[in-house]
Amino acid sequence: MAIERKQQFINPAVMPAVIALVIMLAIPTFLSGCKTMESLTNIGTSFGKSVGLLTDSQAESITKTSKAVERSFEDFTPQQEYYIGRAVGAVIVNKYKPYNNKKANAYINLLGQTLAQASDMPDTFNGYHFLILDSNDINALSAPGGLIFITRGLLRCCQSEDAVAAVLAHEIGHVEHKNGLQAIKKSRVTSALLTIGTESAKTFGNKDLANLTKTFEGSISDITSTLINNGYSRTFERQADLSAVTILKRVGYDPNGLVEMLKVMETRLKPGGLDFAKTHPSPESRIADIQKHIGKYVKVQEPSVREKRFLAALRNI
Repeated sequence: MAIERKQQFINPAVMPAVIALVIMLAIPTFLSGCKTMESLTNIGTSFGKSVGLLTDSQAESITKTSKAVERSFEDFTPQQEYYIGRAVGAVIVNKYKPYNNKKANAYINLLGQTLAQASDMPDTFNGYHFLILDSNDINALSAPGGLIFITRGLLRCCQSEDAVAAVLAHEIGHVEHKNGLQAIKKSRVTSALLTIGTESAKTFGNKDLANLTKTFEGSISDITSTLINNGYSRTFERQADLSAVTILKRVGYDPNGLVEMLKVMETRLKPGGLDFAKTHPSPESRIADIQKHIGKYVKVQEPSVREKRFLAALRNI
């Protein structure tokens, strides 16, 4: 009789909302631990079965889907990160045409590879790759797995090899901290939770589980949108700057090269532009953060061999 009385007060039509509510209440703790989510899902499915609103098959399907969401929190393997990066890179080169200058690209790659080896993440699944983009926009982009792009517009803001090295080291810092991947995890989980919340009273089939896997495809859009349209948070940019300073010191470059580049950039950025000005914190704020770690700015005194190498490769960029 107790069960019958409960059934009178719970309308099967609103059961999706009931279970969705249980899931949404679990989100704060879920983001810090999947076990809590698993426990609450078990409570929800047990309750649904006890009042006769879920069959054993439906409860099992919900549990399986919950576990699928849990797996989305697992760290990407280096191979997965590489393939995600390739997809992101394809979007970037579709927007920005690669710069057809073998000498300049070879120089950027040699410099970038040297810096990458001095980073805290010297190896990726398929190695680091650097490419100049034929664009006047002032920008640099790094895709997961070590694909790094720098525009001709940004290279024109670099007046020394130390400055170029600083830009590349900053982008290596983003790869090192996996900032690109961090741009997609929340969206994947949100999408997966939405699927569970709206479909929880139905029997999950291949189609519904396939919807969860499609969150991966959406991940590519999330990363490219962050890189091209929105930019990383100031925290991520600061992390990459500090990593750049560390990398530059390890290789023997002057970290003032980063400040030097930002000072030049500050004079060339157009307010309201769609490039670096939109996707990054202001050069002024970044310089202030960097100088807390390297001290007062001192103009870069570049050795003649570096100056000749830099001019030979990028004089006509």
